[in-house]
Amino acid sequence: MTELAVALRRAVRGEVGFDVTSRALVTMDASNYRRVPVGVVAPADADDVAAVLEVCRAHGVPVVARGGGTSIAGQATGTGVVLDFTRHMNGLLSIDPGTRTAVVQPGLVLDRLQEAAASHGLRFGPDPSTHSRCTLGGMIGNNSCGSHSVAWGTTADSVRELSVVTARGRRLRLGQGWAGAPAGLRELAQGELARLRTGFPDLPRRISGYALDALLPEKGADVARSFCGSEGTLGVLTEAVVRLVEAPRARALAVLAYGEESAAAEAAAGLLAYGPLTVEGMAADLVRSPAGLPKGGAWLFVETGGESAAEAHARAQEIVRAADVVDSLVVTDAAAQRVLWRIREDASGTATRMPDGSEAWPGWEDCAVPPARLGAYLRDFRALLSAHGLRGTPYGHFGDGCIHVRIDFDLLTEAGIGRFRRFSEELADLVVEHGGSLSGEHGDGQARAELLPRMYGAETVRLFERAKALWDPDDLLNPGMLVRPAPLDTNLRFSALPARPVDVAFGYPADGGDFRAAVRRCVGVAKCRTTTAAGPEVMCPSFRATGEEEHSTRGRARLLHEMLAGELVTDGWRSTEVRDALDLCLSCKGCRSDCPVGVDMATYKAEFLHHHYAGRRRPAAHHSMGRLPEWLHRVARTRTAPLLNALASLRPLATAGKRLGGIAPEREIPRLARRTFTSWWRARRTAPESTGERVVLWPDTFTEHLSPSVGRAAVRVLEAAGLRVILPPTLLPRAAALGTGPARSAAALLTARRARVCCGLTYVSTGQLDRARTVLRRTLDLMEPVLRARLPVVVLEPSCAAALRTDLPELLPDDPRAAALSRAVLTFAEALERHAPHWTPPAVDRPVAGQTHCHQHAVLGDTPDRRLRAAAGLTGELAGGCCGLAGNFGFEKGHFEVSRACAEEQLLPSVREAPDRTVVLADGFSCRTQLEQLAGVRGRHLAEVLAEALEKETGGTEGTEI
Repeated sequence: MTELAVALRRAVRGEVGFDVTSRALVTMDASNYRRVPVGVVAPADADDVAAVLEVCRAHGVPVVARGGGTSIAGQATGTGVVLDFTRHMNGLLSIDPGTRTAVVQPGLVLDRLQEAAASHGLRFGPDPSTHSRCTLGGMIGNNSCGSHSVAWGTTADSVRELSVVTARGRRLRLGQGWAGAPAGLRELAQGELARLRTGFPDLPRRISGYALDALLPEKGADVARSFCGSEGTLGVLTEAVVRLVEAPRARALAVLAYGEESAAAEAAAGLLAYGPLTVEGMAADLVRSPAGLPKGGAWLFVETGGESAAEAHARAQEIVRAADVVDSLVVTDAAAQRVLWRIREDASGTATRMPDGSEAWPGWEDCAVPPARLGAYLRDFRALLSAHGLRGTPYGHFGDGCIHVRIDFDLLTEAGIGRFRRFSEELADLVVEHGGSLSGEHGDGQARAELLPRMYGAETVRLFERAKALWDPDDLLNPGMLVRPAPLDTNLRFSALPARPVDVAFGYPADGGDFRAAVRRCVGVAKCRTTTAAGPEVMCPSFRATGEEEHSTRGRARLLHEMLAGELVTDGWRSTEVRDALDLCLSCKGCRSDCPVGVDMATYKAEFLHHHYAGRRRPAAHHSMGRLPEWLHRVARTRTAPLLNALASLRPLATAGKRLGGIAPEREIPRLARRTFTSWWRARRTAPESTGERVVLWPDTFTEHLSPSVGRAAVRVLEAAGLRVILPPTLLPRAAALGTGPARSAAALLTARRARVCCGLTYVSTGQLDRARTVLRRTLDLMEPVLRARLPVVVLEPSCAAALRTDLPELLPDDPRAAALSRAVLTFAEALERHAPHWTPPAVDRPVAGQTHCHQHAVLGDTPDRRLRAAAGLTGELAGGCCGLAGNFGFEKGHFEVSRACAEEQLLPSVREAPDRTVVLADGFSCRTQLEQLAGVRGRHLAEVLAEALEKETGGTEGTEI
């Protein structure tokens, strides 16, 4: 394909990628299917699109148009050249509030259109749950809908005109009255008027097949509408004029609870007469936590609009009164509504796992039946699932009769794939029996196109083929979709993975110890591709900084999948493509909590680095920062911190040291504490006598050597709360001293050596997992007396606490002590809440700014911190996102610009905009360092803030140094 690549580079101004990474990133969408393309082109404009089509036609290579890659039926994958519209052709060209229209390019993300339209009191009607990353081109290609379709219809209902380029290079402007119709299309339709009038089910969500009935004279002979839902098989969209609708000034959300899903489904159609904006349904199986929802086993989310909050609320209450519900809730607060809607939107990812953690897959993701028949259909659907021994939890657009469901198909074995086919065929017949459509939102793609004859009959399907031939006589555009489709049980993405598990270091308990299953977690819903962080969410800071797919969680997961497959990425763990994609992963762990399917790219990165550098020379940063606890311990033993600080202040020496250590030249080397935290602890003479509950304070590397003031402050606060603070043991018995009775004890004391506990964080983040396990085993040996006593372990540094909570038991899954220590770990706020519940913190009464530590958000949770801040009178919310320093990441050479971009997203603006007297909170050493180096601001740990307030209350009379 070298000749093709050369020809394309000569012909287009946009990027042409025939390299392994470019191709690997688009082998899959959000479906079960995988195809390996020959190359990817990001066209700069319509001229580039035409040039690509001309070159590919000359070479006989097919072309696939791709937007956000969130299609669920396989239509965004192909073996030819993939057109990526998200890079350049992603603009909002104009908005006309007078005509309520907008002109958009195909790569424009829906949320960007919604944001621009909102300033005029307008919006685009359809809004799929992937609205933060799906594109208008993809929505038009699939005729997408979303939750508001009961009010504003499908994307086809919102299209006015379309500019397309045909496979043979014709530029057409599609619209009503046969505008832009290719030669022969009018004659084809006029010769089949009877079939067009009677052969298409009358459904609000009929997406399957070509919408040829839109060409009927009584429907305005609308060529643009008939093009919608054609999945890139007829022409390539370059521009669209879309209709906007007036957004309600106020909204209310009625959440109606039912005993089970069939009751909710049967009630949905009856609510349409009240003019709701949405009638969405879901069952309890999809809800990670029912907090905030009314009590029940299934729910309808019914949104109402009005000119005022009172009017919207009154309409919602009218619906509640009309509905026969178990329980209900009406919410008018916008923030509370967003929280509830997020539960529904995350179902597309949550549904990929059954309640017991087993995998579930699309394939029958969005069939639709008449709304009045939805309850009966769901009962038959459940019976069919049971007959095949399958499980799935339906949810979706109940008001339109459209059901989403992920089913626990076995797509890994021949027998399982056979059952997948048989079930698909029988379900297609069931949908048709209920008067439905095989697709009600996401298109047919490869998942359902083979079954279209069961819905339309052979003659209508042949009519589809004739229409395709008029638009694309060379079958250049997305072949294998809609007409002459590939079989639904071929090109399955799982078949490329190795048949046997690969050897790995982590335990992957949620994936049965199987790294292949961990990689399969990413189903492509692409929540990681959002360009702005939503509220407290973190994922994915590197993608938001670069805008590049390979730096998204999904992009990295795709490369790992291809690494295991071995077809594109052929050098396995030694792959430079995977290494480079993971290089800008901050290991923030945001995906662990924010990804609907719980992808944990930080763990996958550590796993990869472990194998990639096995027996090979590591980067300098892995030694300088990965082994930081060792170097700092030696500094403490030799008492050379003042000398090193002095040397680091000399620019030539600092520059040389950073170059040797692989540290970014833009960074300042943090100053070491002249006195470690444990040195201060041993010298304490004013520790109050306490009979309170004992807690073990963990002297992490950062608190010990870089921020001992945090440890001193924590001691002050914990003791003020009535707790008795102790530190972990430091004497480690040697193996030779093992024995029984008094002799063993004496030998242990005589032969013990001093050692320090360590969470292993720096070793894990740099992939030095063998060393991490050694360090963690030594830590467990030291902590045995603590574990036997079942004492709580308070960890002040969030990243260290997260490492002990998750990395420790996953690296040492067979050591019960690892699980015990993991369970014992508490954050500072958790310790006070659980073990000093009656203590009242000092009144600080000041606003706060800063950022919740990304590991705290992802692993530990911050609810106790919020309650502690509120009790102390610290008002306001902390920002989401990631500070960008992220341990060693922001210090490594080549990472500074991305690190700064991450900080500029939320953290630095929140601090700059903070009012006077604001307390800048930053519990993590990385966050405090980033604030100091980029903004000249001193962030403080919550313990420091409370300790200072205590000193003011007591006038310092207790004498505890902080």
